[in-house]
Amino acid sequence: MTLAIVLGFAVLAALSATALLWSHWPAWPRALLVVGVSAFYFYVDDAAHGLTGWPTADTLPSRFVLLAAMIDEPSADHPGGLYVWANPLADGKSASMPRAYRLPYSKDLHALLNEGMKKVRSGVSQVGTSEPKAGKGGFAWLRPGSDEQVVKLRDLPVPQLPEK
Repeated sequence: MTLAIVLGFAVLAALSATALLWSHWPAWPRALLVVGVSAFYFYVDDAAHGLTGWPTADTLPSRFVLLAAMIDEPSADHPGGLYVWANPLADGKSASMPRAYRLPYSKDLHALLNEGMKKVRSGVSQVGTSEPKAGKGGFAWLRPGSDEQVVKLRDLPVPQLPEK
């Protein structure tokens, strides 16, 4: 996948260089081409980080199995964060491959994930739910912190095996 992105950028750069060097276009379309290709680069670079294993800033799935968590406590230098590895659930079954999520740091979520990881280490699987935090009405992008979620964890029920 990343090879296709790199090759796509190489072709786009070659076409742009050809258009800039050998065309008789006025200056404003050339400047627009440079700005457009530069903006497209940063957009795809951000999208490519999601492909290569970097934790995503997307919201957690509505139902998931907690696989692991790492807490990066805040300090004066950086705001910290909570990193959660989760496997989404759909119809009671794993929907896809596990995914890494980055959540903003909060003490309540820190404590919840610590308790959940203690249970996971002792062999009790944890299933979680996530829903957006209720807030004021209006446009979400106008409210800072509107991407916060309410996360709950509970023990995964023990599967019932059929009798022999």
